[in-house]
Amino acid sequence: MRAANARASARAGGRCALWVLLGLMTGTACAEAHTRSESHSAWQITGLSVRVQFTVPDLEARRLATPGSADPSDAVLAAYLAAHLGASSLGVACPPSAAPRAVRAAGGYRRFEFQFRCSGAADIQLHSTAFFDLVATHTNFAQIRDAHGNLVEQLFTQQHPSLDLGGSGSENRLQNAGFFEYVMMGIMHIFTGVDHQSFLLGLVLISRRPRDLVFVVTGFTLGHSLTLALAVTGVIRPHAEYIDALVGLTIALIGAENIIANSHRPVPVALGVGGLLLAMAAGRWLGLGGLPIFVLLGSGLFAANYLMVSGRLRDAARVRIVVTLVFGLIHGFGFASNLLEMRLPAGRLAELLVGFNLGVELAQLAFVGLALLVAMGLMRLRLGLPRRLVSDVLASFLVGLGMYWFVLRSYA
Repeated sequence: MRAANARASARAGGRCALWVLLGLMTGTACAEAHTRSESHSAWQITGLSVRVQFTVPDLEARRLATPGSADPSDAVLAAYLAAHLGASSLGVACPPSAAPRAVRAAGGYRRFEFQFRCSGAADIQLHSTAFFDLVATHTNFAQIRDAHGNLVEQLFTQQHPSLDLGGSGSENRLQNAGFFEYVMMGIMHIFTGVDHQSFLLGLVLISRRPRDLVFVVTGFTLGHSLTLALAVTGVIRPHAEYIDALVGLTIALIGAENIIANSHRPVPVALGVGGLLLAMAAGRWLGLGGLPIFVLLGSGLFAANYLMVSGRLRDAARVRIVVTLVFGLIHGFGFASNLLEMRLPAGRLAELLVGFNLGVELAQLAFVGLALLVAMGLMRLRLGLPRRLVSDVLASFLVGLGMYWFVLRSYA
């Protein structure tokens, strides 16, 4: 009996020692600042004519207000946008063909229409630098219908302020990519995504049995596959900064659940995580910035109740598939963010989604499989550490890293 327990402990210890190494390798990466400022545009190319409708939320428009004025006038906002929007053909700027005009928009938004006429229809480029001088992380969500009737989507950012409709260069990467290139994109998204790797680490730590790991990976796969498809096809367009912050929160929660599973004391952990989120909600109410109050309150209540319930269940693995499905929904929007920065091929979205998802799943399986192979090697060399010790250390690391990303991305 003791020999069996020793072998089990060694196997678990070897697996945890591997994750210590992976955690040290990936945990040093810096969290990037993520956007909180956004606008929307719709571009129509017809022959030599380029027309764009640019929609600005009132909160963004107020950045241009003069002292003592609540909102900028239509003339001020239109003049600013006219100086930061445009098109070119063969490197020559397309002059305006009509004066900017305000058009009807939904409540809480301002919309303006601009028209340009190019000297030729070849190699047309679209440009948008609006608000980048005011907010470096501003993002413009653009929908473009080209001269052939193809509808594509693009994110204009400070790093990528132009879109080449001529079909050359990296802008056309998705248009000409083969199925296996889509697969490779999914694989690289996992192997270069520190936050997604950290979440996988938490899933492996919390899985005591092989079937537990099957449950959590299944839930995670179903969740991210659904929202990736919804986001890429344009059915749902979530706020990027909400998703980036919530990805960090999922990492903290999976780490906190590991601590509860080892200590069997859910109350202090649940109160700690939930209390921090409620404190951030109070700070937001006082005007200190961060995510909206309803997001913080909902996250706090969910986190506290989830940790309390999972900590009191005798076999929480049976319900964990539902929770990891919810977490997968959040990560799916995160997966979509990279794709939305490219020119999406409207006629190949199904092929892109299948290939990208397949790549993500292959990378996840390879990640876990490699871990098990190295763990077996460590076990044979008897280099494993006690599972409880390593699990507590790594879980604490995940809680700290996840909350760091959550807070940083909330206030970035």
